[in-house]
Amino acid sequence: MDNELKQNGKTGSALKSMRLRTLPLSLAGVLIGAKLAWRVWQVNPSVIVLLALTTVSLQILSNLSNELGDVLHGTDTEDRQGPAYGLNSGALTVKDMKRLIAGAAACCVVFGTAMVWLSFGTLLCLPSVLLLLLGAGAIAAAVKYTLGKNPYGYRAGGDFWVFVFFGLVSVLGAYFVCCHRMDDWSLVLPAAGIGFFSIGVLNVNNIRDMKTDAPNRVTVALKLGLKNARIYQTVLICLGWACLIAYTMMHFSSPWRLLYLLTLPLYYIHLKGIWANTGRALDKYLPMLVMSTFMLALLY
Repeated sequence: MDNELKQNGKTGSALKSMRLRTLPLSLAGVLIGAKLAWRVWQVNPSVIVLLALTTVSLQILSNLSNELGDVLHGTDTEDRQGPAYGLNSGALTVKDMKRLIAGAAACCVVFGTAMVWLSFGTLLCLPSVLLLLLGAGAIAAAVKYTLGKNPYGYRAGGDFWVFVFFGLVSVLGAYFVCCHRMDDWSLVLPAAGIGFFSIGVLNVNNIRDMKTDAPNRVTVALKLGLKNARIYQTVLICLGWACLIAYTMMHFSSPWRLLYLLTLPLYYIHLKGIWANTGRALDKYLPMLVMSTFMLALLY
């Protein structure tokens, strides 16, 4: 019975470390890219399923690697402002976490390879090879965020790479995988929009953890200071909305295309909370931005 309870505890802690509340963010860009592709191509639904599984696996890999990296670098301590995950609570060991990371990476490889093969019918054509290389780059980026001797997440590099992979690669990559074409470069606008919102999620996390990140970890929020980091968050949200609205106006054909504007008040509430709170009180505004972006993607 004790072993069973211990195993159940480890399973629950592993799920916490996967940070399931962040997964809708990774699906938002894929959802928009796939929906835009559906307008111009007969998309195989199985490709979309594998695309979603690959994306979720990459997000989980990033979350697990992030936790392990922060613990090994001594950044996550008892003073951490965010939730306590598996390693912080002592329910998981470093060895457990490494196994979880290996499993998540294996899922990325299996789902990603199956997705490319099902979409193109072969792994040997140029688009397939390029997509597989892009996938390898995404896996490396997920792991190297806080792991290794010189992680880019400790040198204020996270914002750029979140924009690239959660925004540009997510939307444009999903579009290309689904319809095998990239002939509408205005798609960069919704891709950039999701990218800015994704940076916003990271920035909320970094504002919340400003006191505990220093001096081990340098983030954009730490470089800017609290007030400027809040201004940065406001600019990110405004830029995201500007990109999405600009794309809508370029391709406007029906008032139904404005349905996603229903989510705008949620972003206002989010920004109001960012300006009014600090530390642990900011934590609830992270999943709020994640779910707001996912809801926007559903309606976009």
